[in-house]
Amino acid sequence: MKMGRVLTLAIQIFLLWGTVCAKFIVEKNSLKVTAPDSLKDVYECAIGNFGVPQYGGTMVGIVMYPKANTKACKGFDEFDISFKSKPGGFPTFLLVDRGDCYFTAKAWNAQRAGAAAILVADNRVEPLITMDTPEEDNANVDYLQNITIPAALISKTLGDSLKKSLSNGEMVSVNLDWRESLPHPDERVEYEFWTNSNDECGVKCDSQIEFVKSFKGVAQILEQKGYTQFTPHYITWYCPESYIVSKQCKSQCINHGRYCAPDPEQDFTTGYDGKDVVLQNLRQVCVFRVGNETGKPWIWWDYVTDFAIRCPMKEKKYTKECAEEVVKSLGLDLVKINKCMGDPDVDEENPILKAEQDAQIGKDLRGDVTILPTLVINNRQYRGKLDKGAVLKAICSGFEETTEPAVCLAEDVQTNECLENNGGCWQDKAANVTACKDTFRGRVCECPTVHGVKFVGDGYKHCEAAGSGRCAINNGGCWKETRDGHTFSACNEDQSKGCKCPPGFRGDGVHSCEDVDECKEKIACQCPECKCKNTFGSFDCSCRGDLLYMKEHDTCISKKAATEVSWSFMWFVLLGLAAAGFGGYAVYKYRIRRYMDSEIRAIMAQYMPLDNQGDGISHVPHGNI
Repeated sequence: MKMGRVLTLAIQIFLLWGTVCAKFIVEKNSLKVTAPDSLKDVYECAIGNFGVPQYGGTMVGIVMYPKANTKACKGFDEFDISFKSKPGGFPTFLLVDRGDCYFTAKAWNAQRAGAAAILVADNRVEPLITMDTPEEDNANVDYLQNITIPAALISKTLGDSLKKSLSNGEMVSVNLDWRESLPHPDERVEYEFWTNSNDECGVKCDSQIEFVKSFKGVAQILEQKGYTQFTPHYITWYCPESYIVSKQCKSQCINHGRYCAPDPEQDFTTGYDGKDVVLQNLRQVCVFRVGNETGKPWIWWDYVTDFAIRCPMKEKKYTKECAEEVVKSLGLDLVKINKCMGDPDVDEENPILKAEQDAQIGKDLRGDVTILPTLVINNRQYRGKLDKGAVLKAICSGFEETTEPAVCLAEDVQTNECLENNGGCWQDKAANVTACKDTFRGRVCECPTVHGVKFVGDGYKHCEAAGSGRCAINNGGCWKETRDGHTFSACNEDQSKGCKCPPGFRGDGVHSCEDVDECKEKIACQCPECKCKNTFGSFDCSCRGDLLYMKEHDTCISKKAATEVSWSFMWFVLLGLAAAGFGGYAVYKYRIRRYMDSEIRAIMAQYMPLDNQGDGISHVPHGNI
C-alpha cells in the first residue's frame, strides 16, 4: 500500500514536470510614492493572483504598518485594530510582512480590518514573485472567493524604506496603478481561457464553472459583435517513457502516454480517471473548433455550462454518452466533432492536443501557462479573482481608449469622470456639446464630431466646428442675432472655420457683431437732397420733396424728369425696332426678287435661243464633185 502511494506520487510529479521547469512570468503593476519627498518615485510590484486588481484604473491611499500582528496571520480584531478610513479620508493600504501564513490569509485579515489594499513586503532580497492561492489540498477555505481588495508584493528594499518613514512619523501616500498592466493596442481584445472540465478539484473547480456560467452572456455578446476574439485552451502533460506501460499512466493518458491529466480524485483505484478528463477536454476544444467553422465560436460557452449542469462527476454522469446528448441538443455536428477528436488509442500524435501543448509555451512577454485556471488577455496573463466583474474590467482595459463597447462604460464597471466638472474639458452648454469623452481608463478631452460636423481645437479650452454643415451646430460657435424680423450671422458655410461679421456689422464675430450706423458715419446717402435712416444691418435712403433716390448713383432726381426720360426712351426704342423691322423686310424682298429673276433667266436660257445665236441652222459650203 505504501509503495502504491509512492508510485502515485511519482507519477503525479512527472505529470507536473512541465510546470516545475516552465518559464513563469510575474505580472506587475506600478506603485508611485507621492510622499514623503525622500521616497518619491515609481516602483514595480507583483499583482497577487487573488482579490480584485483594478485593471485599467488607479487607487490612491495612505500606507499604514500595524504595531502588532505585522504578518497579518491573525485577525486584527484580536488586537482591537481597525484600518477603516474616516469619511472623506484617504483609503488605507496596509503594509504587512511576508511569512508564517498564506498570502490569501493576510489579505483576508487585512480586508476584514477595513484596509482598501494590502502591500506585502518580501522578507528576502530576490526578484518579485507572484502571490498565489494555496495548493489544492489547502484550498478548501471559505474566504478565498470573498477577497475583494487588491494585493501586491513589493521588494524587501522598498518595504524597509516605507517602514522607516512611517516609524519617523512621516505620512506615506502611494498610488497603485494598473492602467498599463495589460496592453491595449487596438479596438479588439484577444483573450484565452485556460481551464479544465474536471469538477472534482474543490474550490478552484467550483469557481471555474461558476465563472463560466456568470460570464457567458457578456462573453457571447462581445464575441458576436466583434469586440473580442476568444479561444479556450486546456493543459495536458505527458507520461515519462519509463512509466508508459504502468497502470497509472494507462489510466491517466491517451495516445500511448502523450496526453495526460491528473486523476480527478487523486486516487487511481476509484472514480473517474485522468484520461476521462483528457477526452472531455479534447471534446470541448473540438466543440469550439466546429462552432468556429460554422461562424458560431461562442457556442462553446453554451456547451461547457450545459455539460457542467447535465453531466457532473459527482452524479456519475461524466460520460461520453451524456456529452454527446449535450452536443445534439445544441445542434452541433456530432460526426465532425468525433472526427476532430480522432482515435485516443493510436500510437501517434493527436494534432489538436499537440497544438494545445504548443500553446502552453510562452512567447514574447507571455510566460508558460502553468496555473489553472488562467486568463490570457492581449498576450498577458490575468492575475486576480476569477470573477465576472473583475475579469470584465481586465478585458475592458485591453481596448484602445474611446473604442470600448458600451458594457465597459457601465456605472458598475467604471466611473464616468465626465459627470464631475465635465472632466475639466471644453464644453458648450448652449449647444450641449462637450469634448469630454468617457473611457474605461479615464476621460479624454477630444473635440467631438456632432451630426457629421467635426470640431477642431485642443479639447481643453477650445473647440470649434469646422467644414461643411458647421453653421448648423450652434451656428459654428459664431455670433447670431435676430431683430425686426431680420437675422444676421457671422458663420459662413463657405469658410471651413472661423467667424466673420457680415456686411453692415463690425466685431470679432464670436462674441458680438455691432451694427454699423451708415448714416452717422456718412457711408451712404451723401447727396444734398438725401435723407438717411439707419436699420439693423443696413440703412434706408430717401429724398426730400418730389424727388426719386437712385441707389446706384447715390443721387436724387426729379420723378417728372425721370418719367419724361423714360417715355422718350421708350418711344426711341419702339421707333428703332420699327425701323429695324422695315429695313429687314426691305432687304428680304430685295433678296427674294434677285433670286427669282436669276431662276427665271436660267429656265428661259434652256428653251429659247439667245439674240446672238441666229436661227440655229448649220450652213455647210459646197465642194467640187
